[in-house]
Amino acid sequence: MKFEVARMSSLSSASSLSSSAVRSWRTAFLTLRDETLASPPPSAVLNLLQHLLFSNSQSLIAAAPDLPPHEIVSDIMFLMELVPTCSDAGDDTSLTFISMCHLIHDVCQRVSLEINSPSWALMLDTFGTMVESFLGKAGSKRIFSENAARIKAVMECVETVRKCTVSEVPSPYCHMLSCGVIFLITFSGNQRYAPEIGKRIPRYNSLWEVQTIAFTMITAVFSRDGSSFPGDIWQSTIEVLRKVMDALASKSVLVEDNVMSRFYTSLLHCLHVVLTNPKVAGFVAALRIFFIYGLTNRTALAFRVLSTEPTKTDSGPYRPPHLRKKNGTGIRRHKAQDSQSSSDHESSMVDFTSSDSDYSDTDGSGKDSDSLRISKARLAAIACIQDLCQADPKSFTAQWTMILPTNDVLQLRKYEATLMTCLLFDPYLKARIASAATLAAMLDGPSSVFLQVAEYKESTKCGSFTALSSSLGQILMQLHAVYLHYWCFFVVFYRYARMPEELLPTVITSLRARVEEGFPFKSDQTSLMAVALSCLTAALSTSPSSPKVKEMFLEEISAGFAGAQGKPSVLFTIFQYAEKLTCPTISFEALQALRAVSHNYPNIMVACWEQVSTIVYGFLRATPEVPARQWKGHSGNTVGSIGEKTLTAAIKVLDECLRAISGYKGTEEILDDRLLDTPFTSDCMRQKKISSAPSYVLENTKETTGDEPKACESGGEQWCEAIEKHIPLILWHTFPMVRAASVTCFAGITSSVFFSLTKEKQDFILSSLINAAVNDEVPSVRSAGCRAIGVITCFLQISQSAETLQKFIHAVESNTRDPLVLVRITASWALANICDSLRHCISDFSSERHSVVALLIECALRLTKDGDKIKSNAVRALGNLSRFLQYRSPTGIHDKPVNCAGLSTPINSVEVLSSSTNKKNGHRFVSNSNQPLPLGDSSWLERMVQAFLSCVTTGNVKVQWNVCHALSNLFLNETLRLQDMDWASSVFSILLLLLRDSSNFKIRIQAAAALSVPASILDYGRSFSDVVQGLEHILENLGLDQISTPSSFKYRVALEKQLTSTMLHVLSLASSSDHQPLKDFLVKKAAFLEEWFKALCSSLGETSTQPEADRKKEMISQAVQSLTEVYKSRNHHAIAQKFENLTNNIP
Repeated sequence: MKFEVARMSSLSSASSLSSSAVRSWRTAFLTLRDETLASPPPSAVLNLLQHLLFSNSQSLIAAAPDLPPHEIVSDIMFLMELVPTCSDAGDDTSLTFISMCHLIHDVCQRVSLEINSPSWALMLDTFGTMVESFLGKAGSKRIFSENAARIKAVMECVETVRKCTVSEVPSPYCHMLSCGVIFLITFSGNQRYAPEIGKRIPRYNSLWEVQTIAFTMITAVFSRDGSSFPGDIWQSTIEVLRKVMDALASKSVLVEDNVMSRFYTSLLHCLHVVLTNPKVAGFVAALRIFFIYGLTNRTALAFRVLSTEPTKTDSGPYRPPHLRKKNGTGIRRHKAQDSQSSSDHESSMVDFTSSDSDYSDTDGSGKDSDSLRISKARLAAIACIQDLCQADPKSFTAQWTMILPTNDVLQLRKYEATLMTCLLFDPYLKARIASAATLAAMLDGPSSVFLQVAEYKESTKCGSFTALSSSLGQILMQLHAVYLHYWCFFVVFYRYARMPEELLPTVITSLRARVEEGFPFKSDQTSLMAVALSCLTAALSTSPSSPKVKEMFLEEISAGFAGAQGKPSVLFTIFQYAEKLTCPTISFEALQALRAVSHNYPNIMVACWEQVSTIVYGFLRATPEVPARQWKGHSGNTVGSIGEKTLTAAIKVLDECLRAISGYKGTEEILDDRLLDTPFTSDCMRQKKISSAPSYVLENTKETTGDEPKACESGGEQWCEAIEKHIPLILWHTFPMVRAASVTCFAGITSSVFFSLTKEKQDFILSSLINAAVNDEVPSVRSAGCRAIGVITCFLQISQSAETLQKFIHAVESNTRDPLVLVRITASWALANICDSLRHCISDFSSERHSVVALLIECALRLTKDGDKIKSNAVRALGNLSRFLQYRSPTGIHDKPVNCAGLSTPINSVEVLSSSTNKKNGHRFVSNSNQPLPLGDSSWLERMVQAFLSCVTTGNVKVQWNVCHALSNLFLNETLRLQDMDWASSVFSILLLLLRDSSNFKIRIQAAAALSVPASILDYGRSFSDVVQGLEHILENLGLDQISTPSSFKYRVALEKQLTSTMLHVLSLASSSDHQPLKDFLVKKAAFLEEWFKALCSSLGETSTQPEADRKKEMISQAVQSLTEVYKSRNHHAIAQKFENLTNNIP
């Protein structure tokens, strides 16, 4: 009973005290509001604040928990509204501001306040004013106790802002961030007082901790709402961080203690969050010095070289980090010299905590809190390097030599601050992982192009100046040294042709050895093995192929796939792991490696066919028997034991191997390229690289050895086995990817192989393609069918079969209406090939000739309104059709010579004839061996030309190139009288415009080639003068062209030669023209033309073959003779004599 009475009495007393404190709060603020209504002078306001609030601050702070939060917010905001008035009081404001910061800070520590946006703005503006006042006076030479009080007040401002940022606040974050930036800028000039201040503020060791909190605050804000900040906020923050980092880089020595490690970590975390797209050069030098932060004791690093065995830290059973007990001297323990630091205060905002989950078991017990905290700074610096690389990878490549070693990477005595040394020697596992991830990011993307210039040279050959290519070559050698020594798999493989020739074979054999040895980590055995095989695939895929690797494979084959000293060979290892049906991941990667061998080293695949066939057949038999594939309108799927992805990879290996054995080098197009018709352009034709064709570079550059197995001339035997053994099991498989891959195999067959097969097998292939293209319900399979049709339709024997082409036309035309772009692209490509092949058998269509051509023309015209990829194929199809459509007069004149000077009757009808036309002695002869049938629509030609002109203005560069090529085909139509066509001038104008203004050199080359196709001056019609003048102007100003992209340089010479050929052609026709202004123009340009011909004649000595030189001389002579006649006709005999002398002096 007595106890109850005492408790009630105590509660009553506490309630009385609480009520008294609340009354004191309210009385103080009400009195302050009343007294300030009359706008007293600043000094009076300071006295009121001191008397009413600051002298009783402890009781007011104690009353805060008992007051309603909204009342406290209102009173604090009123207090902050008085700050501008107090600022006018001069030096007397310092103590007032310090007391106000202390009062607001302690109240906010005891009460959770809800602050709206206007109140936020007031609070941040107020704190900004007070902080600027504190720091401005702290920078002056005063006694350190006064400075300490001001710095403590700054810290309280920052903590108050940070505590209040927990609630949701929209726009004022920008103001708060600006305030934080002001803190940092000002702190950078006041570091000289840090040690003294630290002695007098136990809780806040120095200004470094103030900056640590400011950086932490900015990091939190940017992480949360950075996406909504305006660009100037980002830029100003980056500039502040740049200044701080530059200051650290200038000192080059980092302080290793608790306070500074926290500061460095918060700074780097902030940089990590803020980095977007800065200039990388300004940060890399500063970040680099953090790579070895805390690792000055080099002897302690030797034990941490990459190890494959985990280090056990205790003998007990494993316990998750969150269940491990912390002892009294655990990770919160600090060094003795730092016992008075900020960590002694439980509420310190910078006393970061760490848990065992932050560290790997191989990092130690976690008791050395200093080294673990320092390691976080190294980890943050590496993360920033990765950010810079990802933000601007192209510019970052210039920093490679700064952060990657060029020599002695494995020597500890040469330990430098590079990413490789972080990977090799850092004791912190996460830092090593981050280093590997950063290196992978650096080696990815644009760097693959950047590293093309890498070239290894011995250090003794580099001289005093090391070129960038040599530096990159040395860096790559060091990366490979690490890989070969420690089995790292991050190395990306590039152009080994410029590196030591033994390097790539060494890498491949080392990977093979690593795969055979396996890995000690049982839980990651599969994933690590897959990574190793993936690296092997990358090594085998390097282009160009390595002669040394080829020799290695030939030696393995000659030894029966057995390696040296009884060890398995590379090929044997690949075959072995490809057969692991029980582990699809490993099997898939091994199949990828086998496919890379087939693609890059096709000449050895005849010897490997038996193994490839057995492996693929094993996969097919491992899949349960499935019913025949049901076509459109039916459903049903059967899931086999072998995954779709792995089975598809096996079929692609079969496909690549068959292509390698058959000698597949791309589509056998039957196109007459005008560029090959002249001696000036034939020597600059670039070999087109077909990505789907195996690489036969070695066979073309080096003679085969006697031990090398010769590739089968046709591959017919292997194809027969595949058709009988493999393809029937996959052609109607339930997996769509498998069916698509099986149909794609037919796209790699060559005409020699196809026609070496029996008629039964040929019909099987053709019917399979048509069924896949027409009846399969999956778009990817139909697309594969169209692709294969486009390849096979180019075979000459197929193109002469009207029956087969008609089936192909039906299959392809139906797919051009497919809703999916993927299908329409391949269908339009096949359509263009069919249109080219059709001219070889159009006469065999008899009565169906009209309907077939009409179908193709209408289909192609419709596709010209589709997307650019489809439009380019449609234009090519129309160009191919326009070449063999025949035009005749309504009187039906046949077998009569048609003089190029013109016809008496205009052409107004279109006919389809066979291609058996010829040209002789300036006359065209049209054979009437196949009497043409009249076509119902005579507007086809106009619609085609209109489509060409429209596509030039609406299509991309590929479309424009195809328009030029299509016009070349149109001009090759020998029955077309261009001079009578209203659209002829528009066509020539478009070609001249593309030749003059296009930024794409390939388009300009093709436009120039098209302009050289018309055989006579009448074919140019009224545009001949414009063509001659346009070509001369372009040729005269060719040297002034601005090359926009580096890739255009390789086409510059080809453009010059094509222009030369075209110019010589039109000049040779100039003497037949009666156009006087054209002749006057040629007289005016005589001086330029004379110099141009002299340069042309002097270059004849560079011609490689005599027949080619003779053809060039003939073209030059014809052009010069034509000009001589022009000058004589205009009575310029002196000029004519000069050109006659040129003719006589041609070597």
